[in-house]
Amino acid sequence: MDRVHGLEEPLKQPLKSVLGPATAKVMAEHLGLHTVGDLLHHYPRRYEERGQLTQLAELPMDEHVTVVAQVADARLHTFASAKAPRGKGQRLEVTITDGSGRLQLVFFGNGVHKPHKELLPGTRAMFAGKVSVFNRRLQLAHPAYELLRGDSDETVESWAGALIPIYPATAKLESWKIGKAVQTVLPTAQEALDPLPPSLREGRGLVPLPEALLKIHRPHTKADVADARARLKWDEAFVLQVALARRRHADAQLPAVPRTPRPDGLLTAFDDRLPFTLTEGQQKVSKEIFDDLATEHPMHRLLQGEVGSGKTMVALRAMLAVVDAGGQAAMLAPTEVLAQQHHRSITEMMGELAEGGMLGGTEHATKVVLLTGSMGAAARRQALLDLVTGEAGIVIGTHALIEDKVQFHDLGLVVVDEQHRFGVEQRDALRGKGKQPPHLLVMTATPIPRTVAMTVFGDLETSVLDQLPAGRSPIASHVVPAADKPHFLARAWERVREEVANGHQAYVVCPRIGDEEDDPKKAGRKQSAEDEAEKRPPLAVLDVADQLGRGPLQGLRVEVLHGRMHPDDKDAVMRRFAAGETDVLVATTVIEVGVNVPNATAMVIMDADRFGVSQLHQLRGRVGRGSAPGLCLLVTEMPEASAARQRLNAVASTLDGFELSRIDLEQRREGDVLGQAQSGARTSLRVLAVIEDEEVIAEAREEATAVVAADPELRQLPGLRTALDALLDDEREQYLEKG
Repeated sequence: MDRVHGLEEPLKQPLKSVLGPATAKVMAEHLGLHTVGDLLHHYPRRYEERGQLTQLAELPMDEHVTVVAQVADARLHTFASAKAPRGKGQRLEVTITDGSGRLQLVFFGNGVHKPHKELLPGTRAMFAGKVSVFNRRLQLAHPAYELLRGDSDETVESWAGALIPIYPATAKLESWKIGKAVQTVLPTAQEALDPLPPSLREGRGLVPLPEALLKIHRPHTKADVADARARLKWDEAFVLQVALARRRHADAQLPAVPRTPRPDGLLTAFDDRLPFTLTEGQQKVSKEIFDDLATEHPMHRLLQGEVGSGKTMVALRAMLAVVDAGGQAAMLAPTEVLAQQHHRSITEMMGELAEGGMLGGTEHATKVVLLTGSMGAAARRQALLDLVTGEAGIVIGTHALIEDKVQFHDLGLVVVDEQHRFGVEQRDALRGKGKQPPHLLVMTATPIPRTVAMTVFGDLETSVLDQLPAGRSPIASHVVPAADKPHFLARAWERVREEVANGHQAYVVCPRIGDEEDDPKKAGRKQSAEDEAEKRPPLAVLDVADQLGRGPLQGLRVEVLHGRMHPDDKDAVMRRFAAGETDVLVATTVIEVGVNVPNATAMVIMDADRFGVSQLHQLRGRVGRGSAPGLCLLVTEMPEASAARQRLNAVASTLDGFELSRIDLEQRREGDVLGQAQSGARTSLRVLAVIEDEEVIAEAREEATAVVAADPELRQLPGLRTALDALLDDEREQYLEKG
């Protein structure tokens, strides 16, 4: 840590030593703000202009809002109630307006006296509270308020300038109280250490950090806000990219064993057996991977490919190349169902090449073993033995592979399926099993826009498979509005029966399993009809399967699959479905990743609005895997105009996963995409928007790479080191690591 002039850096001061203990406690507990620096980086969400009021017409329901408005009228009513039987109950109703709309405020009981004196017609104030609906009108009950007199010094001082900052607030701490706390610590901003190298800052015409902090909290004009945001965006993008560049730099220093396949070994034998030719995309990506495998530093590559673009084939060829070169390859899958499936499909693709050491195996053959937590003891012992002796060239498993007991003869390549379910501690634990760090290939079927790939997987080089293999059929998707048009839903079940009659199979996906204990707290409340549709529990597999079997799909063979079943039962259900012994599989999203049944052509997703865009896209990729066209029906009860319906329409209108991932990001904001550490109050991206700021991120990546190459330890840049330490406190370190 750099100590400035012998003092601990002023921005590190705990808030409790600067603000009142109660305020500091709320800031720590509800907003995750602990130090002066944290508070200075808690930027306003937006700004109100004094002459302009919030659009009352657009207030979101059930959210904590801050509005600036003028009192139109105020009336005191008396009424009788249990507490005040003689008609002595008092209720103050205040109507506020902003020109665009009106909003009712209500105060009760003893709480009416102060507002009754202060909220006179014509008064302007800031009001904060939670919006609710009463008698079909929007209202705020007992809002906190702060008068904007514009005369007393304090108000003029704290709302200096024409722009009033509105901070992300909580019910416990209103925006203006946060504003006052910021006012208290703002002078400290002068001491902020600048993380950007001076040449970069001047070259790009960015304002210094102290000035940016001052302008974002106390802007006089919109131009001030723009300057501040442009500067703070760079900080975020650059510091994050430096962290990733240092990781890449450190990884590039590690030694690895180069692995080049023998000219006429296992890989050649495998390619000769293939009944089809690889797509151009598969050949290009394979070349990138083989080039990496041939170097003396570990490969770190992310392989992105749409569902069904043939990622497994590319990964398998990389594994065979490593086995050819005398090493072993391990493939990690997020669930047992998936590990079993990969094992099945890989042994099928390899045929006798997977029968090393058995009669009938060919000379190049190797052994392909499966290792999962629920295997029997004898099978597990044999698998472990095959790994340690090197008899098994390829192992496929769940994180059971990472356990201490598992020893490899010579681990050369680790393939991780569906990265977002896999942390780096696990990647590292597996890496540690090699005599030298093994090469790493991460596969994901979630299309990730380029900037997110640069931000989240910034320590990996990226390869993209964007063509579908020949013979794949298009999938038609339609939204089924069950509430507006019930006959559409009836038609959906007829379509399923038609597919089955044509010799095909179908999936029905539901958000829940259905054997959960109901929450007694929720049962007691009465709800209005429109709340019912919104708040009713999501449809459950067990209930839906039961209703379908007795109703619209009577006579068809319907089975269920969900995550709480015993692994053997799950596998048995999947096998029956794959073998065509089941017509309809009613399942949760356990089928989202990697289930491959080419004969399944239809999918009905119930309560589709409860799933994310990329999840729907993943699910849909399970049909149309054979030569018959696929059909995906998105069933929802949400009204036509709702955001949820727009989201479903977007999914129905395109099969391009990258396009959808952009829509998804724009709707959810980056929070969810950048992992859990990101979505909380302390997201490390405060002003950077991953989609809009594509150029900033790309440029920051270049600058960061150059800075790290020139000075890996950042000795010349103490401010940047301090900023990195702050970014990489434990929580962020984990987020970067987990990817």
